[in-house]
Amino acid sequence: MRPVLHGDVSAAARALLHAPAGTRRSLCRRMLSEAEMADAHVRATGRLHPLFGNGSLMAAARKRVLADEPGFDDPGYCRCFEIVLSALIDRQISRARN
Repeated sequence: MRPVLHGDVSAAARALLHAPAGTRRSLCRRMLSEAEMADAHVRATGRLHPLFGNGSLMAAARKRVLADEPGFDDPGYCRCFEIVLSALIDRQISRARN
């Protein structure tokens, strides 16, 4: 997956905010996997992945409906942002162990 920037996390959180609460963690893991697959495809072929784009988390998120971006005074958005950050941390910890 390409380096993750603030906009990537925001786009992913907005995709999660639009999704039912019970599906958000699995959707987040799916978007991370899609970004990783797309990045591998781009590296191997030099072309965008036909479904998931350029290998960024933002591209994977933007394949979904995104909620309008609220501020951090919205608890639901904060929870979604936290889900994305936690998944990224878990991903880094998992990679460090392997």
